Amino acid sequence: MKAINNNPARVITLLLIVLTLRQMSASVALAGEPALPKLRSETQGAFDHYVKLVDARNEAELKRGTGLLWIDGLPEEQRTEAYAALKRGEVKMRKLEILDNGKPIPCPGGMIHHWTGVVFIPGAKLHDVLGVLEDYDRHSVYYAPDVERSKIESREDDHFRVFLRFRRHKVITVVLNTEHEVQYFRDGPGRAHSRSSAVRIAQVENAGKSDEREKIPGEDGGFMWRMETWWRMEEQGGGIYVQSEVASLTRDIPVGLGWMIRPFVTGIPKESLTFTLEATRKAVEERRTRR
Repeated sequence: MKAINNNPARVITLLLIVLTLRQMSASVALAGEPALPKLRSETQGAFDHYVKLVDARNEAELKRGTGLLWIDGLPEEQRTEAYAALKRGEVKMRKLEILDNGKPIPCPGGMIHHWTGVVFIPGAKLHDVLGVLEDYDRHSVYYAPDVERSKIESREDDHFRVFLRFRRHKVITVVLNTEHEVQYFRDGPGRAHSRSSAVRIAQVENAGKSDEREKIPGEDGGFMWRMETWWRMEEQGGGIYVQSEVASLTRDIPVGLGWMIRPFVTGIPKESLTFTLEATRKAVEERRTRR
């Protein structure tokens, strides 16, 4: 995951937060209570319900077949400027929240992070983008340092099962072993989409050392319990637009520290997705120059 810019005041503040959390965890442990959060059934159920609604919205938009990028829903003037910004090389991001009958979906014990972003790759074609996204054995190269290891475990036509090892550094380093089921769909000339689910996420303790081990999924630091991803690709305007949407589930923020920690935690998903889109564009462009 891409780190926040190196602002000394931010680093010191976050270090103090981490130390405070460690002291809190130690105090709780001494009191005989579990120091780390656990993924509860009601937390997982809330996220599953949220994802079901996101899937329904995506299916309806894909069935419609037009206005497939999130910026297409903007008012005309803003939409025109957004397309111009993409042509200038910017990444256009948006925070999302799915409502259930007009109301937010509560997630007891957890936080749902939901972002979408789009990037334009001039001169590229659909096969160029798929050549990067489906090349999972090299994701550790394309998406370094976020992805430390990557491997295709199995493939059957457009269905993949892949292993990705994430390394995320933000004062402390968190390493996650993850497995994903990914399905690609060809929607027509110059258009495709994919759907990816992280079917296993395990935090790694003492990563890279002789005593490295995985913690029990759902009984760890709660840095990432679930992750669901939707990609869309569409050729137009002399290149291809690539959009990625990610919903993830993490532990909640301890009561009393939200005003300090929440701005950092909620910023991580946006930064990570921005990095992923920028890295995808870079990898596609480098592959094209080597041909």
